[in-house]
Amino acid sequence: MSQKTDVKQGTLALMVLKTLEVLGSLHGYGIARRIEQISGDLLSVNQGTLYPLLLKLEQEGSIDSDWGASENNRRARYYRLTKAGRRHLQSELRDWQQTTEIMARFLSARSEELS
Repeated sequence: MSQKTDVKQGTLALMVLKTLEVLGSLHGYGIARRIEQISGDLLSVNQGTLYPLLLKLEQEGSIDSDWGASENNRRARYYRLTKAGRRHLQSELRDWQQTTEIMARFLSARSEELS
């Protein structure tokens, strides 16, 4: 069985935005848990990284938040994607798809193809 690894630098914002797009409003712990579940429990979301990112995304206007009650009746801040966040997500998805295609070319490159 594989060990959990931390989320790679620069990928957490995309994962947060995509999680909120797919699942709707969630509190911070819920976002972290869903990201871990979607990864097949191969990723571990550091709470010390997640909450500053949520604040940054909120200050940028990509997400909005309100206080509410969690499943266990505790006070929790719920985050949701904004229209600006949806545009940001689409831009990030295009960038990551291009990066993925470029990396796939590099990883499959053979010397005879480059001469």
